[in-house]
Amino acid sequence: MRVHSTPLPSIEAQTKSVLDPRPVVATLGILLSILGISMLLPAVVDFISHSGGHGAFFASSAITLFVGVLMWMSGRSSATRKLDLRQAFLLTGSVWVVLALFAALPFMWGRSQLSFTNAVFESMSGLTATGSSVMSGLDSQPPGILLWRVLLQWFGGIGIIAIAIAIMPMLSIGGMQLFRTESSDKSEKFLPRTDAIAKGLLTVYVLLTLVCIASYSIAGLGGFDAVTLALSTVSSGGFSNSDYSIMVFNNPSVEYVAIVFMLIAALPFTLYVRAMNGDVRRLYTNPEVRVFFLIVLVFTFASFLQQTWQGVAQGETAFRGALFTVSSIISTTGFMAVDYTHWGAASDALFFVLLFIGGCTGSTSGGLKAMRVAITAKAIRQHLKRICFRSGVFPLHYGGSIVEDDVVASVLNFVFLYLFTIAVVAITLNVMGLDTVTAFTASIASVANVGPALGPVVGPSSNYVSLPDPAIWVLTLAMMLGRLEILTALVLLQPRFWTR
Repeated sequence: MRVHSTPLPSIEAQTKSVLDPRPVVATLGILLSILGISMLLPAVVDFISHSGGHGAFFASSAITLFVGVLMWMSGRSSATRKLDLRQAFLLTGSVWVVLALFAALPFMWGRSQLSFTNAVFESMSGLTATGSSVMSGLDSQPPGILLWRVLLQWFGGIGIIAIAIAIMPMLSIGGMQLFRTESSDKSEKFLPRTDAIAKGLLTVYVLLTLVCIASYSIAGLGGFDAVTLALSTVSSGGFSNSDYSIMVFNNPSVEYVAIVFMLIAALPFTLYVRAMNGDVRRLYTNPEVRVFFLIVLVFTFASFLQQTWQGVAQGETAFRGALFTVSSIISTTGFMAVDYTHWGAASDALFFVLLFIGGCTGSTSGGLKAMRVAITAKAIRQHLKRICFRSGVFPLHYGGSIVEDDVVASVLNFVFLYLFTIAVVAITLNVMGLDTVTAFTASIASVANVGPALGPVVGPSSNYVSLPDPAIWVLTLAMMLGRLEILTALVLLQPRFWTR
């Protein structure tokens, strides 16, 4: 009798199946060290202004630097020079949690004296560039804490771009493989090396920030306001130095500058890198950019007409209010130049739809992304044609190319999961006692990383401070899930991903 036995895996295969956490720990240590060093900047600002908040930043910096250096020393190894797929996803998921916990220290120990729950919410909102806040009385806060809030958003903004380009296309999440092809087509020899792409993106990000600072200064803002507002605008974050956001300046020039840079930040940053290398044509031929600006025009026109017919505003004031609000919501920045919740039910319905959409792939914006919206609309149209004409062949075109069915399926799966996540968060908040409008709009604003929602509780003229702690934690998780594009987080929960 012959016995068939399954050969045991080799030692090398067994070793490869075991996750080596050292590169992840070392990388987290480097990022924590950078975070700790950056805390010294608001500390110096507070020290110079004699506001008394520098002690909290110095203490937070010392602890963060100590832990960061310790993690780097314990994780570094000459044998681990490159992250594999599992390590990359583990790093992507853990970086938001670890950095948010340490970034919360100044909020707890400074003059704001936030609770642990609220401090983590504020830091997560900053790092994910969401813009939701639990802090009131911003006009009287020390300059250091105001600077720290926008610094978190600025760091998070460049991190979001890097993750979108380097990590998410690996699993073809929601059509991200289309963006990978568009942003790094090796056949055109567009910066094929990863370090060249990273340097190009960082250069563009810094240059846009400097130009935005100069533009705000020319528009009439002081130095500190210009810097902080620019950091918040380019990152699509939305934090400001006042409870009244940009409305406090009452300056149309400032609003137009914000509009321009909110829209710029919502476009794929790889297109700017291409433009710097001579390929300017991509800026206006990219299909996602065209879809994005079409949505902006349609919603701006609808909002302008709604204001005019109902007598809310007229002429240039109505146009500026419509364009600013549409740009703020679709770019997921969340600035407020006018309280649009007073424009009536039709306006609420209009902006409720806009909360879902978001900017372009590879930008600092959140939301579904214009690419997925376009492909979903085309897929619905394609399906209707197939129902009407059973024997017809109707390929789906996007950007002049045929989109394969597996890409369409990944987009539709992502859209379903995106809406399902919003529904689960909203129902959870509703069960916790929040009214329906607050629960659903806060859920959308958090998952889409918009920030302000609709209604009197969490609308643009309010913040999230009145919500109970359990709801704050749910929304904190929702913000992180939104930035991780949901599926990236779910990958970490799959046992087979870690064993094979």
